[in-house]
Amino acid sequence: MPEIGETLRETRMRRRIDMTEVEAATKIRAKYLRALENEEWDLLPGPTFVKTFLRTYAEYLDLDPRLLVEEYRQRYERPSTQDLRPFKPGAAAQRRRRPPRRGPSGPALVVVFGIVVLLGVLYLIGTKWGNGDKEAPVAQNTPTPTRTASPTPTRTPKRAASKPPAPKVASLKLTARQLVYVCVVDARGKAVVNGVNLQPGASTKTLRSKSFKMNLGNANVRLSANGKTYAVQDTGNPIGYDVKPGKKPVKLSESARVGLCR
Repeated sequence: MPEIGETLRETRMRRRIDMTEVEAATKIRAKYLRALENEEWDLLPGPTFVKTFLRTYAEYLDLDPRLLVEEYRQRYERPSTQDLRPFKPGAAAQRRRRPPRRGPSGPALVVVFGIVVLLGVLYLIGTKWGNGDKEAPVAQNTPTPTRTASPTPTRTPKRAASKPPAPKVASLKLTARQLVYVCVVDARGKAVVNGVNLQPGASTKTLRSKSFKMNLGNANVRLSANGKTYAVQDTGNPIGYDVKPGKKPVKLSESARVGLCR
């Protein structure tokens, strides 16, 4: 598969476009355009600018921007790793151990115990003399409030997620690695590429139709269908494919591909 920068440079030189013309049309500085062609990604402001400049430059050269951006992502972008937070020991581990407290000695315990007993005796005497002539209050029965049960909320059943609609239009683009015969017919039976010989590095436009049928003279071609790139089977003979929206290209029989372009 050709490099990204090689594809941009060869397409521009084949069309005899000067770098100053590209700079004026795309509003991208010439040094960034040369960095794209030389794949010097470090000279660009960042991955976001790389993909934006790459998409704009590819559209100007009538290339498939999605294909080049996807190729850049697969080759050079890596998933970012999150910094692991260092483990902090618990607060209990950081605290210094305090020396155990010493309890009171034997004589002190005896004094404390005597004070507690004396206070208990005084409390009992005061309670007996204070309540001798008083009647005990009659307990009144107070009604216990009743709780009303709150209604249980009803749950609304979740709707199943709807599937995205299937694509209705197929896209196709062919790029020759070597000299190759190409014939492409759309869903209406119109020959959108009417039996031409693509020179090495040349590409067709991005074609769109409900379906395509093609006949290729050999396997020296890069086939991009529905935003993905597929390898053409090298059989040593001409080969054909049927392309439909959202599906992988299917090989055509010899009888189905012969006579597509007249």
